[in-house]
Amino acid sequence: MPAARVATSVRPDPVRARERTLLLLATPALLVIGVLFVWPLLRLLSMSVADGTLVQFEKAALDVLYVTVLWESIEIGLIVTVICLLLAYPVAMWLVQTSRFGFILGMFFLLLPFWTSVLVRTYAWMVLLGRSGVINRALRDLGWIDAPLPLLHNRLGVLIGIVHVMLPYMVIPIYAALLRIDPDLRRAAEGLGAPAWRAFARITLPLSLPGVFAGCALVFVITLGFFITPALLGGGRVMMISMLIEQQVREFLDWNFAAALATVLLVVTLAVYAMLGRLTGGAGHAGR
Repeated sequence: MPAARVATSVRPDPVRARERTLLLLATPALLVIGVLFVWPLLRLLSMSVADGTLVQFEKAALDVLYVTVLWESIEIGLIVTVICLLLAYPVAMWLVQTSRFGFILGMFFLLLPFWTSVLVRTYAWMVLLGRSGVINRALRDLGWIDAPLPLLHNRLGVLIGIVHVMLPYMVIPIYAALLRIDPDLRRAAEGLGAPAWRAFARITLPLSLPGVFAGCALVFVITLGFFITPALLGGGRVMMISMLIEQQVREFLDWNFAAALATVLLVVTLAVYAMLGRLTGGAGHAGR
């Protein structure tokens, strides 16, 4: 009996062996991430405090211009997130309930923008939204307007362009969450006399909240760093924090302050991501 116990004690743990194997396999990827992401991030942080003080952060926090631009970037991110959510949820529900041909067709049009660069799509919107663009010409030909609508070089044009880019990022997480919901739950609720809207409010919506929060986090975080779309569609009248960072480097060669602004943007992004992560965790536990 003691010999058996000794043999059992020295037997390798399969769980730890599996963990060591997985760590060994992940080592090349971790090294690549460390070289291409962690090191530049540390370099960015060191540049923001290169003079040994926090004067760059003080400038970013106290100057009205930079605070206003940061808040405007957050505001645009929130508006884009809400618009994408309102548009994406019905699309995701349709993708779940439609036929196989409808699903393939819907996913084709949903993923089609990914086959074109953001720059090309932004120029396409400039052609559509300009004072002599396709939309204004069509509205004038129909007699609905007398003067061109201001659709370009303002916040409206920026929102349209960003929503067009970010909509698939909202649809796919919500679709994945809806796909995991057992359709028998809704049928059971309707069979017990619940109207369709109540079945949606009490079953479908709560169980899909993890996908909603994941899509909102993804859309908001990516929107905060948008550069090409607001730079072109905004025409210099709509400023986002990424454009301000680029301006500090290109025009003023102030790398230290640009690094401080980028660090502020990173902190805000991580804070919002952490908050949405907590909400997602709460929604996941509620769904169980």
